[in-house]
Amino acid sequence: MRWLVGWSSAAPTGPGTSTVSGANGGGHGHREGYRSGYGEAPGYGSGSGSGAGAPSGETVRPVGAQLLWDDPDPLWAVGDWRPDEVRVIHAEPGHKLAVLGHCGATDEQLRVGLYAARGGAFRHLTAWPGSYTAVASVGRRITVAADLAGLRPVFHTPWAGGNAYATAALPLADLIEAQLDISHLAALLACPDAPEALGDGTPYVGVRRVPPGHALILRDGSSCEIAGYEPTASLVLSAPAAVDVDTAVAGVRDALVEAVRARLAAPRHAYESDFDRLDPGPVPGRGPAQRRAARGGRPGPAPGIGADLSGGPASGTLALLAAGLPGMPGTVLGAGGAEAGERLLAVTFNDLTAAAPDGGSGSGPGSGQGSGLGVAGTSKAELERARALAENPRLHHVVVTGGEEALPYADLESGPLTDEPGPSLIWAERHRLRLSAGSADHFVGLGARQVLDAHPARLADLLMDRRRRHLVRPAVALARAEGAERGLAAGSTVLAPLTVYRAARRLARTPYRAGVEEAAARLRERRFADERSAPQGRGYPEDVSALDASLAALTWCRPGPAARWMTGEALAEVSVRLEAAAAARPIAERPGERRARAALARQAADQRVLEQAAEIRDQRLHAPFYDNQVVRACRALPEDARVKPGARVSVLRAVLAGAGVRDLPPGWGAPSHAPHIASARAGLRLAASDLIGFFDAPLLADAGLIEARVVRKALRAAADGEPLPLDGLADLVSTEVWLRRLLARRGTCWTGSAAPRQRAAAAGVTPGPQRPAL
Repeated sequence: MRWLVGWSSAAPTGPGTSTVSGANGGGHGHREGYRSGYGEAPGYGSGSGSGAGAPSGETVRPVGAQLLWDDPDPLWAVGDWRPDEVRVIHAEPGHKLAVLGHCGATDEQLRVGLYAARGGAFRHLTAWPGSYTAVASVGRRITVAADLAGLRPVFHTPWAGGNAYATAALPLADLIEAQLDISHLAALLACPDAPEALGDGTPYVGVRRVPPGHALILRDGSSCEIAGYEPTASLVLSAPAAVDVDTAVAGVRDALVEAVRARLAAPRHAYESDFDRLDPGPVPGRGPAQRRAARGGRPGPAPGIGADLSGGPASGTLALLAAGLPGMPGTVLGAGGAEAGERLLAVTFNDLTAAAPDGGSGSGPGSGQGSGLGVAGTSKAELERARALAENPRLHHVVVTGGEEALPYADLESGPLTDEPGPSLIWAERHRLRLSAGSADHFVGLGARQVLDAHPARLADLLMDRRRRHLVRPAVALARAEGAERGLAAGSTVLAPLTVYRAARRLARTPYRAGVEEAAARLRERRFADERSAPQGRGYPEDVSALDASLAALTWCRPGPAARWMTGEALAEVSVRLEAAAAARPIAERPGERRARAALARQAADQRVLEQAAEIRDQRLHAPFYDNQVVRACRALPEDARVKPGARVSVLRAVLAGAGVRDLPPGWGAPSHAPHIASARAGLRLAASDLIGFFDAPLLADAGLIEARVVRKALRAAADGEPLPLDGLADLVSTEVWLRRLLARRGTCWTGSAAPRQRAAAAGVTPGPQRPAL
């Protein structure tokens, strides 16, 4: 993990306060502070002027940290940050800006952004291309901006009379010795898509999260403010001004090109062992990995820049943009091979265990397509399209095959501890296998579906704007998909458009508070199947049709797939959270916009878990669709351009056409029905015995969230092929895995005399209160 951490103490500045350390004190460079090696933890001078109750850097500091600036409000970068990923700009005395990540702004642009933030316009800190975290320190005022998607969150907690902040929750939990927040874990399982249930909490008591699109503002250590920096549409106003579709699509194209160009402009990086010993050349029967192992080197990513190439539109767009922009996207010159510096490494994953025929597995709410698992597996048609795209002379195509060792639920016992739980934990080995064949800087197309596709709840937004005719095309498309999936005749689904219209009108006329309270009532009454959309009361199994899934999503809030296996006490507690949030915070947002933002935030959070769980040393994953500028450009697309069938594909085609790429293979952008569900069920069936033993004495049962017997029964039923929501079981398994890894750790993120082995969740999982029997 790489993170930054700092605090704003309540100590007043004065003559005794130490100034900025000598490495950064010149105020003219932005890399001088990184001349000392990583892993060093510079302390403060003995003259540090920290006030009472605020430990100095001599007494508490992060393990393996690099100091960016000194007292009274210090900031550290922790982890294996590259030198070009950390930039510190100094302006006037006491005014400084730190940017960590990949930022396409020049030093002069960063300096202008610092001047703007000094006047309170901190939105300028989020307007540069790339993915980064910006920390502006103006006197005793510190501003830390979270991104729009939630991929780079900001956390904070009161500490030592002031406030500490970080881009990871676990370090702050260690700092204050926070215990587990069982109520937040219950909300994460019962309503993972509902911001009302999750709020600004984290799995750790006392550690809060800054919502996406907001900034944390600390003043003199004693004041903590959360302020939004994005304008929001109000229900009081009429429909927003019409935006030209061509202009909006051109904005998406420019944002994506700038996002890719920002990565290409960064220095190239190679794995540290690639230059230790020269490769003697090809050896019969040995691939590059075997030759590297024979030389004693550790396997690592290929030097230079690469990209996923799943055959889908998102990854294909990024790969073609990266290969077509001016420059040399390939391996580092001198790394070996005649193609060094010329070709981009394109990686395709081929799932050998997929048993379903092409297009036969569907993509319901339980599929990897809906949960953002990206290129976990490819159908035969997608593989052929990937090979056709790889005929580009600037692409070097590599197909990675995976068998049973790459199925979900593989090797859950050994894995890194992530900051928070997420469904991607069960897919980590699968992604790690694919990414190990990638490059040091690797593009992934995750997030495109959430930022470009229209959430079904946006149909209600169209009705609120009195644009009924725009509902015709999506409703007819859903009806056709319903008929194709169920094998019905064309006339058998004639009532489907009317059903969609009624559901959208019901949502448009339902107030926010009433919609959330309805979801709370469904939790208390254990009504998880929507009788209007799920036939035979099956809930949300993997074989639910596209029409059923869309109708179920036309709500303000709904229970998650794992809620059906939770205890009544846990569901009641989550329902209370929902009702309290609905009563306390009136919402002035349209239902479609709110549901789309929540879906993007959840997917970005899971992407963050994936990056930590499947991390390859010296490799960086780049997901440009989560960048602030790309998210803003996608949100500027008109509603009527979003809801029509094939909107995402048409936008990405226009993006490639604007970049000069028009020769695409037949079927490019066709709806993908990759066999994620077949892989998930095969992995569950293979690991059924281990998973059942996993839930013999689960920590989730100790917390009072589930009954072990009920989950074991569900695992057996799912392994036998019963139509159960597999993503709900994945949520339960991943949360249990995360809890075990958290409680098994013995280290801490802090060192120093004032940090006596502080560790989060030191008390373990405390059992729920025992209620007397009736």
